[in-house]
Amino acid sequence: MNKIIGNKLKALRKEKGWSQEQASDYLSISQSAYARIENGASTSWANHVERICDIFQVTLEELVKTNNNLKESNIQNETAQKVQTVNQLSEKLIEQYEERIKELKEIIEVLKK
Repeated sequence: MNKIIGNKLKALRKEKGWSQEQASDYLSISQSAYARIENGASTSWANHVERICDIFQVTLEELVKTNNNLKESNIQNETAQKVQTVNQLSEKLIEQYEERIKELKEIIEVLKK
C-alpha cells in the first residue's frame, strides 16, 4: 500500500510541477521524509493524509484506490502528444515531397524543350 500511495503522490506532485521540496514544504515535513513516503519506505503518509488530500485536491478514496487512474490519464496525454507530433511531422514531410515534385516537374518541362 505504501508503494501505491507513494507512486500516486509522485504523479500528483509532478502534475503540479512541484519538486519534492515544495511538496514537503506544503506538508510541513522534511524533504527526506517526503522522499521516503514517495519511495514507499514510510507509512507516515497516514499521519498527513488530510493535508495531502487538501494540497493535491483528491479524496482519500482516490488516494488509496489501487486502480491508478492518474497513470492512465498521463499515458493518454502522452499518447495524444505523440500523435500530434507525428501528425505535424507528417504534414511537414508531405509539404517537402510536394515541393520536390513541383521542382521535378519544372525540370522535366525544361528538359522537354
